[in-house]
Amino acid sequence: MGTLRTPKKFEISEDGQTAYLEFETDSSGWMTIWHTEVPSALRGRGLATELARAAFEYAKTNHLRVDVICPLALHFLSEHSEYKALVGKKRE
Repeated sequence: MGTLRTPKKFEISEDGQTAYLEFETDSSGWMTIWHTEVPSALRGRGLATELARAAFEYAKTNHLRVDVICPLALHFLSEHSEYKALVGKKRE
């Protein structure tokens, strides 16, 4: 099981289905995590946690600030304080 990054998603495919986390980056150094979706057949395998971890690690490696909109990513953050320093609220 591996996580694939596309320009706007992190994806994990298993059993012909794909779980994903949607995000967006901008030129001012922000990553916004919008949404995470795990098909019901793939739930309970820790895929959402793996996707969230991949997104925060990507932000950390690329020196991005993170605006978290997705409730699942917020929950992940509540259990992984090592990423809290990356989080803020992007001003439009």
